Amino acid sequence: MVAGAQSRGQQGADTAGDPYVPSHGNGGYSVEHYELDLDYRVSSNRLTGKATITAVATHALSRLSLDLVGLRVAKVLVNGRRAARYAHRSGKLHVTPAAVIPDGAEFVVDVQYSGNPAPADSPWGELGWEELTEGVIVASQPSGAATWFPCNDHPGDKAHYRITVTTDSPYHVVANGRLVSRRTKASRTSWVYDQAAPMATYLATIQIGRYDVLELAASPVTQRAALPQALIKDFRTDFGRQQDMMKVFCALFGPYPFTAYTVVVTDDPLEIPLEAQGISVFGSNHVDGRRGSERLVAHELAHQWFGNSLTPATWQHIWLNEGFACYAEWLWSEESGGLSANQQASRAHSRLSGLDQELVLSDPGPDLMFDDRLYKRGAITLHVLRLQLGDETFFDLLRTWTRTYRHGSVTTEDFISLAVSVAPDPDAVQELFSVWLDEAELPPLPRAPRRRR
Repeated sequence: MVAGAQSRGQQGADTAGDPYVPSHGNGGYSVEHYELDLDYRVSSNRLTGKATITAVATHALSRLSLDLVGLRVAKVLVNGRRAARYAHRSGKLHVTPAAVIPDGAEFVVDVQYSGNPAPADSPWGELGWEELTEGVIVASQPSGAATWFPCNDHPGDKAHYRITVTTDSPYHVVANGRLVSRRTKASRTSWVYDQAAPMATYLATIQIGRYDVLELAASPVTQRAALPQALIKDFRTDFGRQQDMMKVFCALFGPYPFTAYTVVVTDDPLEIPLEAQGISVFGSNHVDGRRGSERLVAHELAHQWFGNSLTPATWQHIWLNEGFACYAEWLWSEESGGLSANQQASRAHSRLSGLDQELVLSDPGPDLMFDDRLYKRGAITLHVLRLQLGDETFFDLLRTWTRTYRHGSVTTEDFISLAVSVAPDPDAVQELFSVWLDEAELPPLPRAPRRRR
């Protein structure tokens, strides 16, 4: 399993949450595979599900827990036998197996459940399964996955997924991974998706809507879109340069990490776009026919490398998601004839210098983990590193970063260690990270040499 996943369990404990989201995440095991078989009625928002969870014990387990919020559990099996006892309260499903699970043993938990899924309240707003005017959106970052399936909701525990969704036939279903089958019987259609690449729970998603599907590109990556028919004309303008973005990012960051990329545009407006593994979700308000949200198109695409393939081991390291995706916006601007990354960094630095200086990038805390200052300061930090290393070494570093930790869990220390190892002056790079990541006060922006990449 992924690095760091096994260290969270302690003898006799069955809960071990992320420090930023302590109510979610469970110790004592690492999940290998989720098989979700879901039946959903759009008109009544009724979900019936069976989750089969294959995991490996990291110590002997006389009990274990899963995260599940707002749904009713009907039955729990462990290794095919009824659990000796289970209790579902306060968002936790606590399970006592009929027999102790030995240290290192693989085991299977089956959970049957149902209810009317709804987003869960959190310090960052409502998260998880949410009804749209016509269909469903699932936005789980950082702690909404448990609103629709029982899971170990910790970013460092990545697993394979097979997701089956049966719903009303007029609706199109998008989920993570490859669509392996689609079967219609009477007025119901079953969609089966397989996600072979390891995936964190917060990146698992289902999108349901009355969507048309556009095939956008076959090379270098299969790209498609699912969206309402009325938005197609403007979409072709707004996302018309996504294929060029993909080529640029593959050159700068290394090969695209998944088998395909799907954009979903909902018929409803959304406050912000959302990333999931292999998928990005935009609202109707992000399609205006004038490329008004093109920087967000670049941002969400970049998350496929930074956040989805390379996932933070804990939420403390979220700048590795958002700082990199924000810097990708600037790189795309530079490549497509807009402002250079240096101009973008200068503008962002000017704005940040007039704001409060209490954010520490390497450990922002849960209250500031989605603060725009984290995004911008993270991007500036990368630009300063680029100035320090030079373009050739910097972009080689990014490609080595994505290759070395492909489909894994990463920390700030991992990135610092890799950057220092390739730096002509390791002490200078170490000092750069110290002042930009570990100190709250915004450092001055170094002067950039006049050059072209």
